[in-house]
Amino acid sequence: MAEQKKTLVVTRFDPDRDQTPTTREYEIPVEADWKVLDALNYIKAQVDPTLSHRWSCRMAVCGSCGMNVNGEPKLTCKQPLSAYGERVEVAPLANFPVIRDLVVEMDGFMERLKQVKPWIIEAKEEAKREGTNRQSHAELMDFKQFSMCINCMLCYAACPVVANEPDYLGPAALALGHRYNQDTRDHGGVERNQILRDDGGVFSCSYANECSEVCPKGVDPAGAIQQAKLNNVLDWAKRFVVPRRKPRAPTAAAQSDEPGRG
Repeated sequence: MAEQKKTLVVTRFDPDRDQTPTTREYEIPVEADWKVLDALNYIKAQVDPTLSHRWSCRMAVCGSCGMNVNGEPKLTCKQPLSAYGERVEVAPLANFPVIRDLVVEMDGFMERLKQVKPWIIEAKEEAKREGTNRQSHAELMDFKQFSMCINCMLCYAACPVVANEPDYLGPAALALGHRYNQDTRDHGGVERNQILRDDGGVFSCSYANECSEVCPKGVDPAGAIQQAKLNNVLDWAKRFVVPRRKPRAPTAAAQSDEPGRG
């Protein structure tokens, strides 16, 4: 059987010498069961050791090997090379500064995650009393889906709002904030909701749903953001609800003035 070959068109960029990114083509032999990452690793090991790309676990757990493959954000360790034709274009994730070749800068992304306070804030008294791990299955399921994020940043590369609004917190960060708001052990909803509804928060989302389409773990950040929008509207509206006053009990003096008394 003839050896199968594919051509990878890879974005190259060296900030020490290049003004703008360029592409380079590599025609390589490939195996039928290869993922896109396997082809990149072959190029790095056998053809061009100067190629820079990021990867770690190769099991779609660490989220570090996200890249644009034929224009779509993909985890390259999970994406079969056989899903493409003879030419495959590989570029760094969109909407991120490029450090070198296929490696993007993550600092801005990590700062956005921190802004939504992704931790348990002042555990509720019942959780303190019963233990922080005491939680019903139904309570867990309220937020478990939104806990599956592996910080691969594919949703940021796909999001049209991220592309146009630099202050937007973005899908992964907003979904993570919602995840902690849904946690019955957490007592930071009021504080976190203020962050979620500020400029760059949930109401900046246009619900294009691209983030959920590319998520490799089915987190559905678009769904989380829509839930967070509703919760924030309700949270905001509570401030305008005045509790109904209970009627005061009449005093002894007032009772003596009533007709038929005294």
